[in-house]
Amino acid sequence: MTSNEPRGATSGEPPAHDAVVLAGGGARRLGGADKPGVRVGGRALLDRVLAACAGAHTTVVVADPRPTLRPVRWAREDPPGAGPLSALGAGLHHTSADLVVVLSADLPFLAPDTVRRLLAALGSGGAEGALLTDADGRDQPLVAAYRTAALRRELTALGDEQGGLTGLPLRRLTAGLDLTRVPDPVASFDCDTWDDIATARARIREHGHVLDEWISAVKDELGIDLDVDTDVLLDLARDAAHGVARPAAPLTTFLVGYAAARAQGGPEAVAEAARKAAALALRWADESADGRSDVAPDATPDTRPDAG
Repeated sequence: MTSNEPRGATSGEPPAHDAVVLAGGGARRLGGADKPGVRVGGRALLDRVLAACAGAHTTVVVADPRPTLRPVRWAREDPPGAGPLSALGAGLHHTSADLVVVLSADLPFLAPDTVRRLLAALGSGGAEGALLTDADGRDQPLVAAYRTAALRRELTALGDEQGGLTGLPLRRLTAGLDLTRVPDPVASFDCDTWDDIATARARIREHGHVLDEWISAVKDELGIDLDVDTDVLLDLARDAAHGVARPAAPLTTFLVGYAAARAQGGPEAVAEAARKAAALALRWADESADGRSDVAPDATPDTRPDAG
């Protein structure tokens, strides 16, 4: 570990961090709609962002409280609507980690890997922040990871200089920080207009994205935090459908999940149950293909009338 890496950083997992999600904007370009609650791929935009930063020790959402799929801590800037810097200051008040991920609540394509990459970029050098840049190379300070002490330092300095943080733009904050940049035109895409919402909804239904999006949505809806090999389950469903009957596919995969849950197992238990069920489906198909039953090969049915 180098001197620039925060405590808690280990290979293969992100360093300890908190998250602050800003979700209290007015959404004027959406006609005042409740933007964090707008659904993309069946999930509210806010819930999509919360799923991406689920690895945070504490997640603070700066907005009026609302139902969410993951537990969070709520905060509000004073006065409400005072702007992003005031909201960020209110959120930071509830954090304690050395690093903090700062996100807006309108990022439909944000993923856990995005958060890991930002934290890795921050930990690999002496920068005070790592932020995404969009397709046009513009900084996106609300898709970023920062050193918490640096944010507090700059917010305090700006508040003292300006007599408060109300109405100040984000660039006033980032101008005082040593930043590193991570280009990502997809994860940095945000939804400011209904056209943006339509674009996001169309993209996740493209062939290359729809299955991953659906599985993520189902896991969030059911409160499941489990990574499994979907190819194994798809192969099992195919074998059951082709070797037994089409309705056997969903019923068999359900039973595999139930068996794994009873075993209180993780991905390994799912894989083992799937292996057993797939082997059974293949045996079933082999019997059908052979046209044989459990009757011995040299046995013939007795068709003589019953003498009684």
